[in-house]
Amino acid sequence: MSAPILWIGAPLLAGAAIFFLLNEKYSAYAGGGVAALLSLIALFIPIDTALLLGSLSLKISPAIEVFGRSFEFSAADGPLLAMIYGVSALWFFGSESTGSARRFSSLGLMIVALLTASLAVEPFLYAALLLEVAAMLIVFLLVPIYQTPGRGVVRYIVYQTLAMPFILFSGWMLAGVEANPGDLRTILESGIMLSMGFAFLFAVFPLYNWIPQLMEESPPFAVGFLLWALPVFTVIFALGFLDRYTWLRNTEQISNAILFSGVLMTASGGIFGALQRHLGRIMAYAAIAETGLFLAALGLNSSDLADIVFLALIPRGLELSVWALALSIIKRRAYPLKFSDIQGLARKYPIAAGSLILAHLSVAGFPLLAGFPARIALFQALSVESLGAAFWVFLGLWGLLTSAFRTLAALVMSAEETPWEVNETWAQTLMLAVGALGLFALGFFPQIMQPFLASLPQLFEHLVQ
Repeated sequence: MSAPILWIGAPLLAGAAIFFLLNEKYSAYAGGGVAALLSLIALFIPIDTALLLGSLSLKISPAIEVFGRSFEFSAADGPLLAMIYGVSALWFFGSESTGSARRFSSLGLMIVALLTASLAVEPFLYAALLLEVAAMLIVFLLVPIYQTPGRGVVRYIVYQTLAMPFILFSGWMLAGVEANPGDLRTILESGIMLSMGFAFLFAVFPLYNWIPQLMEESPPFAVGFLLWALPVFTVIFALGFLDRYTWLRNTEQISNAILFSGVLMTASGGIFGALQRHLGRIMAYAAIAETGLFLAALGLNSSDLADIVFLALIPRGLELSVWALALSIIKRRAYPLKFSDIQGLARKYPIAAGSLILAHLSVAGFPLLAGFPARIALFQALSVESLGAAFWVFLGLWGLLTSAFRTLAALVMSAEETPWEVNETWAQTLMLAVGALGLFALGFFPQIMQPFLASLPQLFEHLVQ
């Protein structure tokens, strides 16, 4: 068995089988079970290492070639694959409570498989094409067959598609830079092309206007999955660029541009989020602000760059899955999720409301929640490089905290005689409880993430030097 077949081919086939063979009732459990199994295999069975089970020898080979293109995983990729499929399992199990488990689990497995393939493909630039295919497949999650795509969906696919030619052309030009490093004109042109490509992929200000629109038009759980999956794999893709091309991470202008973009996204996302009166748009701006934190970390001139990025990446999936599930539950009772529609719902859906606030506070970096360790590490690094950047990041997080308290006020605002009820199903209660406990566990015991962070020096050998 080869690693690409196991972590790319198997989930693709499993997704197709779920769509055609299973009904709504069992789809979530099948999708979550497949993802959880792949996560455990990645965590406990090393790649390219023979294991003896009695008289039986088991070995997962690292590479396979398909149509002249190589897909390869190394032993260092094991914790990363475990993280990806472990978080994916949470999303698939959670889809049971949203009423769209069959479509979500099947398409979700295919999307994660394609995004995982983007980490393994050689030549490296083919990852951009796989990201585009995954982005197009996500459209089927966002828009039901009988519904006309809204402006947010159209802008999303247009911006993701525009990113591809910029990245592909920049990759072609970067090969010329490696051959002739003294050609300043080519260096400048390739840097501009690459910046434009990643600006579209990361939805850098002002290119993120489609995200709040999407949260109003599409199911919150599907949009939450998009806001987890694409930015996470794009960050890893960007780390690969910085690790592969030495001059990129050593060019002060490029580092400053990345840092400035991240700070601007965090500050604007937090401030705009504090001004919203729609729960979906608040979640959208919070996700934008957190993506800005990734960019700010990528712009650091520090050997701890990769550690800080992954310290923020790991909790993101848990935060957004809890938030999106809680929002989906509330939306069934309070469409279209404006403050005037959700007043007093904390008494009707206390578990969903409490989980939503916990996830929101974690994204804002509230102490002893999952997002707090990454924010502290980033502030420490930013304070050394730029106090101004640290201040604007703090302002953005303060905006997110303000929006969390405004949301809490709207949820608990009701007449005193309103009785307390629990309207969540047992499955919704279980998933939200597990997610909330996970937020506290990663906040109280951040060392849980150490096994994942320990493998980074092998994944990005030049960045950690």
